Amino acid sequence: MTHWKTVAQTLAASMFAGTIVNAQSKNDERPNIIIILADDLGYSDLGCYGGEIKTPNLDKLADEGLRFSQFYNASRSCPTRASLLTGLYPHQAGIGRMTFNENQPGYKGTMTHNGVTIAEVLKTAGYHTAMIGKWHVAETPLRNDQRQWLAHQVQYDEFAPKDNYPVRRGFDDFYGTIYGVVDYFDPFSLVSGEKPVHSVPKDYYSTVALADSAAAWVGKYSKSDKPFFMYLSFHAPHWPLHALPEDIEKYEHTYTSGWDDIRRNRYERLKKSGLFASADDFLSPRQFTDLWSDNPSKEWDARAMAVHAAMVDRMDAEIGKVIDALVRTNEMNNTLIFFLSDNGCSNESCQMYSEGENDRPAETRHGEKIIYPRQKESLPGPQNVFASIGAKWANVANTPFRFWKARSYEGGICTPMIVCWPKGNAQKKGSVCAHAGHVIDLMATCVDVAKAKYPDFYNNHAIIPLEGLSLLPILKTGAREGHRELCFEHFNEKALIDKSGWKIVRASNMNAWELYNLNDDRTELNNLAGKYPEKVSEMEQRYLEWEKKSMVVPRP
Repeated sequence: MTHWKTVAQTLAASMFAGTIVNAQSKNDERPNIIIILADDLGYSDLGCYGGEIKTPNLDKLADEGLRFSQFYNASRSCPTRASLLTGLYPHQAGIGRMTFNENQPGYKGTMTHNGVTIAEVLKTAGYHTAMIGKWHVAETPLRNDQRQWLAHQVQYDEFAPKDNYPVRRGFDDFYGTIYGVVDYFDPFSLVSGEKPVHSVPKDYYSTVALADSAAAWVGKYSKSDKPFFMYLSFHAPHWPLHALPEDIEKYEHTYTSGWDDIRRNRYERLKKSGLFASADDFLSPRQFTDLWSDNPSKEWDARAMAVHAAMVDRMDAEIGKVIDALVRTNEMNNTLIFFLSDNGCSNESCQMYSEGENDRPAETRHGEKIIYPRQKESLPGPQNVFASIGAKWANVANTPFRFWKARSYEGGICTPMIVCWPKGNAQKKGSVCAHAGHVIDLMATCVDVAKAKYPDFYNNHAIIPLEGLSLLPILKTGAREGHRELCFEHFNEKALIDKSGWKIVRASNMNAWELYNLNDDRTELNNLAGKYPEKVSEMEQRYLEWEKKSMVVPRP
């Protein structure tokens, strides 16, 4: 694998110019498809979504393609990934909550075989298929020697039942992790194909290694007459806050001005971006009254957000490497690229968790204790510190929305979404799409552009009908006939968004539904439930019908 210092990438000025219009002639004219998924990325982290983090490669994709202002995920990592891969709602795909088997149809903790993956459908249609990065859709067992296993001090052949490894679910090639949380410098559950990778080079860093593999496979597949489908699923910027020192240094002083200053500046850039129909007054109130000037942990908090930014910055640079490979192989012009996040930025304080449990290691493979800085006694960034940015910075990262990951308010479920397809996009470059979409739509779009067939049966399993709708009409005409409604449920966080723009949402600790008109209130500032009780009742009934159809079991 190429050493990271030798592969730092920037986009050449000609990236979308002369090079790509001379794409090599293939008998099969269907596009390559790449889905790039970030992990716990905030809505406004990217430069093209108002952020101060340097993301030139993704900004360029947005400039040459289009951005969605209202695209939705399933509010948490594994449910979103199951939906994205299958085109079904999470419960239908078997992961209504997490990757633990609760012995109920919608809560198997693993993707069921009554759904097919994009890779299974496209492979049948003649595509090469590859998956790189975080899988997190297979049941992950806990062992008696979990602490030693997480520290690479004992080895097992399986990190999860292999019938749901990527290479058993339609992918020709796989390099990545089966579990969710990883040490970026020495990741647990790293697999090549089906074979565990027992050790990594001393200078290993996950984000770089994943992009190296993706770029290499672009080179390999470009030599074939067949198109390819690639799912590139980064760990970044999910905690732990692990970043390369030179990337952290870029943001050393960026966040010393505090929460309010950064959030206000993001909001001002969002107002000018065209992402929101309203020009003024759509910033939700900050959810905390704490003043930065009174913060006793200013140095630690500024450093934490700097590491978060460094992780996003590095991810963007490595995406540039993959784009560079597409340009170099003359594949860019006819490659459909999606970029999005699996949920809103996380409010978790992972340093308060119990180390040595689930997927949180207590020490490195060499026995060095991993610090969970409960008192913020150790600065985040290096391998031996596991920390996260916490709720206050998450509120900033999700500007202009309220709340965060695992909630059904916009801050939890609304993702930045960039689509770029130079040959296939008929819309004005840099356009903003205000039509609502959902990760369930990615399967339908892939089936559409690949001229594939979504099956009724696959490997002797009856397949649940596809829930998603193709986004291709938006690329071709700027509009489509959208979903009658989009529905959400995760640990009793519930919502339904109507085609007309109305939304009901109910928090897990509340008995009453709230009602918002997203057409002129995208940040959910004006609860209209008291004014329109009949609408709430009608929408609640539709939600309950969806809940029953989709195998949702409300949490006690």
